[in-house]
Amino acid sequence: MRILEFTITAQHDGTKIRDFLKAFGVSSKLLTHLRQTENGITVNGAFARTIDRLHTGDTLRIVIDERGRTPRPTAMDIAVVYEDEDILVMNKPPGVPVHESRNHIGDTLMNFAAYHLKEPCAFRAVYRLDRDTSGLVLAAKHELAAAKLAGAVKKDYYAVVHGVITESGTVDLPIARCGDSIITRRVDEHGERAVTHYTPISHKDGTTLLKLTLETGRTHQIRVHMTHVGHPLLGDTLYGEPDARIARQALHCKDIYFTHPITGEAMHLTCDFPPDMKAII
Repeated sequence: MRILEFTITAQHDGTKIRDFLKAFGVSSKLLTHLRQTENGITVNGAFARTIDRLHTGDTLRIVIDERGRTPRPTAMDIAVVYEDEDILVMNKPPGVPVHESRNHIGDTLMNFAAYHLKEPCAFRAVYRLDRDTSGLVLAAKHELAAAKLAGAVKKDYYAVVHGVITESGTVDLPIARCGDSIITRRVDEHGERAVTHYTPISHKDGTTLLKLTLETGRTHQIRVHMTHVGHPLLGDTLYGEPDARIARQALHCKDIYFTHPITGEAMHLTCDFPPDMKAII
């Protein structure tokens, strides 16, 4: 349960509660849920309707009850990079899926989050990383935070690719599924637009460490784009060849930037490279 209180200033004197909350980012769906929650919306401690008007000095209080299925809790060796009442940021190791699936029950990031939080809480990852991609994953602890963060997180990825790249560049090529496959993707003129920006950071043994940022979030976007331009990621057996130096695609989400959904604070969180990538850079 998350309780939020707002002190109304002169700027919002006379504003309807529903309009004030929608301006803050409360969705119509959540607004309906608040109306259906006992004491979900109060003003100065008294029940209030969403059509009631606010006045300077009022204290508006909302109670966001937890909804959704709580995953099975599992203890795992995963670092929590940041946590407060609204968000949880974890450094996902390679080989750990974000969500449960038919082949992964009880061994995912969502299971660890359930264990760490130690209370019923639906898992709301704001974005997903591939199972073998390591790095920061941001999860929202309630509906309001999830809605305000959706599509609003900038991520810096780092990848080790085959070949020497000396200049920054952009790949702006559409991506689509490969035939009937539900996994593999390819550059295809009939696909969805995908834009990847890359900057070389360092070189070693015929490889390049790249910093990559995305304008779009297509499945396998970095892996597909870099393979298409002739620089597949080390260890990416789906789009390239196995490599003795690393047992998975060399891709890591190192930095994330976002505005905190409740406080409005500008946030920048970072984590170190995992051991397998450190060894090759």
